[in-house]
Formats: sequence, structure tokens, C-alpha cells
Amino acid sequence: MDIIRFDQQNILVGIRPIERVDAAALFASEVAALGSAVAKVHRQSGAARIIARTLLGKLGFPPMPILKTASGVPTWPAGIVGSLAHHDTVAAAAIAEKKAIGALGIDIEPNEPLPNGLIDLVATSREQSMYDLPLLQRRDLFVLKEAVYKAFFPICNETLEFQDVEIDIKSNTAYVPKANSTFSIELYNSKNVIGLAYLAGFSDWGR
Repeated sequence: MDIIRFDQQNILVGIRPIERVDAAALFASEVAALGSAVAKVHRQSGAARIIARTLLGKLGFPPMPILKTASGVPTWPAGIVGSLAHHDTVAAAAIAEKKAIGALGIDIEPNEPLPNGLIDLVATSREQSMYDLPLLQRRDLFVLKEAVYKAFFPICNETLEFQDVEIDIKSNTAYVPKANSTFSIELYNSKNVIGLAYLAGFSDWGR
């Protein structure tokens, strides 16, 4: 597992390749919660939870199941916020203490161009006027908006579409107009593109 350093040092982030044996890392209750999911999903879920449990261990928590609510949001120990993500070959997790971070989301994608025809789906008209074509063709906006959704949904139980989020990479912020809320965002580019979105305490909510 690799630790990824972001500017917001209160958030712990890790990534690792997904391996065939990772399904064996799932607790029985986690396996049961996956129901009839295929083996690939078991491996992806196991890999993400290996990371999350490792990060939780750094904060003094013993290994424990990380289940999901009926809406699909992972459950975390008291006093912790977190988020899980994966693509086909790599998994990621992020955690933080609630006393420092009020909401948290992470997403990861391979560092490859967006599939053809997705720019209009992902980028708002304002973003298409702000950014050049090479940036719009990358997955930067995609992972940042997915991360915002993962941070947003658990605190308001409302879905977001790509067009509901405006990304300002220069100021490291993402604005959700319908909630009048601004999230801090960070982007990490290497072999993978990782998007991080968070509120540094709920004093940010509604601003």
C-alpha cells in the first residue's frame, strides 16, 4: 500500500493494486452485504477495505468490518469520516477524524483520457469556457466531481449530477449551487488520477 500525501494533512489516503487474493480480506458480514456480487467486486471491495483498515489502524482502531448503509455509503467508527474508491486495477481509501474534517470523498481513475463524447456530460458550460481542451479531455474534472458527490451525499442524502458541481482548479474549490456549499478539493496525478473533496468541519457548510 502506498500513502498519498495531500496538502490537507488531517486526511489519510492510501492506494494499492487490486490482487486476486483481496477477496479473502473481507469479513463475513461484508461478504454477506455484497450478496450475489461477482468475484471482481469482492476483490475490489476487499482491496479498498485493506487500505481503510490499515489507515484506521494508524489512528488506533482494531480491524473491523466496514459495511454499507442501504444507500451504499460505507459505515465508519464513531468520530471518523471516510470514503472508498477503485477502478479496475487499483483501490483507494481516505479517512479523517470528524473533529477536523466534516465530510470527505475520494475517487480514483486511471490516468487516461475520458472516453469520446463525455466532455459535455462531465463539464459545465462555464468549465468548458474556463479550461483548455487538453484538460477537459483528462479525467481531472470527473474524479473531482465524483469525490464531491461522495462527500456531499452522506450529509444531505441527495444525489448530484456532474452538471450540479462547478470545479475551480485554480482555487481548489468545488461549488454546489443547489446546496450553496463550497468544498475544498485536491487533485493527485501520477499513474492514477485521484480526486479528494472535503469540508474542514461543518462550519464550511452553506457557504
